[in-house]
Amino acid sequence: IPNVASDAENIRRNAEALKSMMERRGIRTRLLETSGPPMVYGELPAAGATTTLLFYAHYDGQPVDPSKWVGQDPFRPILRTGRLEAGGEVIAFPERRAYDPEWRIYGRSASDDKMPIVALLAALDALKAVGSRPTVNLKFLFEGDEEASSPNLERVLRDHARLLRSDLVLMVDGPEHPSLRPTLVFGARGITTARVTVYGPTRPLHSGHYGNWAPNPAQRLASLVASMKDESGRVLIEGWYDDVVPLSDEERAAIAAIPGERPESFGFAEPEGGAGAARLERIALPSLNVRGLASGWVGEDARTLVPDSAVAEFDLRLVPNVDPNRQVDRLIEHIRRQGYHVVTESPDSATRARYPKIARVERGDGGYPATRTPFSHPVARRVVEAVTAASAEPPVLMPMMGGSVPAVWFPKVLGTNVLLLPLVNPDNNQHAENENLRIGNLFEGIATVAAVMRLAPSAATTDR
Repeated sequence: IPNVASDAENIRRNAEALKSMMERRGIRTRLLETSGPPMVYGELPAAGATTTLLFYAHYDGQPVDPSKWVGQDPFRPILRTGRLEAGGEVIAFPERRAYDPEWRIYGRSASDDKMPIVALLAALDALKAVGSRPTVNLKFLFEGDEEASSPNLERVLRDHARLLRSDLVLMVDGPEHPSLRPTLVFGARGITTARVTVYGPTRPLHSGHYGNWAPNPAQRLASLVASMKDESGRVLIEGWYDDVVPLSDEERAAIAAIPGERPESFGFAEPEGGAGAARLERIALPSLNVRGLASGWVGEDARTLVPDSAVAEFDLRLVPNVDPNRQVDRLIEHIRRQGYHVVTESPDSATRARYPKIARVERGDGGYPATRTPFSHPVARRVVEAVTAASAEPPVLMPMMGGSVPAVWFPKVLGTNVLLLPLVNPDNNQHAENENLRIGNLFEGIATVAAVMRLAPSAATTDR
């Protein structure tokens, strides 16, 4: 079923289908209506249980450009014998037979984020098939507009706080570690965005007649952006790192135990931070990423002109205790220190005549802070023990994930810590064309989730 959040008819079909799938498994289910797509809530109590887990996932997906998908409609899944790039061939979906773990399902949201929902429900089926059942109370919350920045999540958590109470939130979203070992992530970076526009003449001018006289906004913007970071990648904006909560010794030890990643496999020789810099330590710091630059014309369209303006788009990844608005304030103050008059709207002629250097800064919509759960959290430790016992290899424990998910609203609104349990393959092409799911990850994910649903009892938790 197509699942772009703005497609109201089909997103409602997804919600109703999920409700039906859950009810067939004995889950008490209801739709929590919002101003956009409904959230699907369900609960499955366990007799005598004193621990409650809330599983979160999202059922919406990214928009698609069908022309960029190879050999398929993005919303009609196909099965391949392996990765498309490795020559995986299309085969029919088998009814009942042995499977190859390297087979891939191709289709929008195959990995992000329909697979985890299917794994959760299939885990209940698997437990029932062997005469077992969950040992903890289970709650489920499936969001319908996460890919649209979760505009309704905070309000839903506030409006239904009692209903959504739990001892730990498990977010089954995102890719596991490239080693394909089970992965548990204790935090997620927050995010905010900003757009900076630098102005030159009111219209593009002939570079022969006016070059060396009319100020060039592209060059000025390049210098401005260059002033924000040094050669090692450290952000030079004053106060950028002031509020950062350092990693604990236990978190640093966990990072040291994780298999490293080779920069050359990504096409570069040395990472920011210098040779040997660990990616997981780097993402424990707030970032300033230039996600796009635009000015004038390039390639076959290049013209001998001085551009009239230049634009830089930034995303700012956040770590715990770093406030989104305050971080943008620091960016603005840095721009002022470089001699720019900062405005929030397009400058009028009087402003252009008065100030030699003008920059417009627009704050992005939405965004949210980061969150991180301590390694010592009692229920999180029990989840780690369950995943470890069910796996042939020890799980990867990560203090933070590099991406941003709306995890912060659970501790901020409900006071409940979050643990991320990513299940899908890291090469799944999420958000891009030819998104795919490795079949081995599906079945391994089902086993992992089933183990978590059967946590060992503990007297340290409270009844929910």
